[in-house]
Amino acid sequence: MTTSHFATHRRTLVFVSALLAACAALAGPSNPETDAQARYLQEMAFCNSGQSSQSLNTCRTEARNAFAEARRGGLNDARLLNPSRLEGSAKAGGILRESTITVPAQ
Repeated sequence: MTTSHFATHRRTLVFVSALLAACAALAGPSNPETDAQARYLQEMAFCNSGQSSQSLNTCRTEARNAFAEARRGGLNDARLLNPSRLEGSAKAGGILRESTITVPAQ
């Protein structure tokens, strides 16, 4: 009975988090603060869904830390989301991402 109640509560929390993230994304003009907030809500929904390979506490901690870093302007999404070259796997012990950024001559 407790497991069923917990599963229902978790699904509700995931749904509400996803709904809030969608609302934040549609709310208006994009700015770094609202983008970071929307990304944080999506990451927390992913953590709460149980689909992460990390423990729930680790996943939530990583989401909070990424949100704090994004608010300080310290994250570079281009490096993470658009790698030029990708090697390895998490299962093999690590992923190597190599990006090339071309800077025009001045």
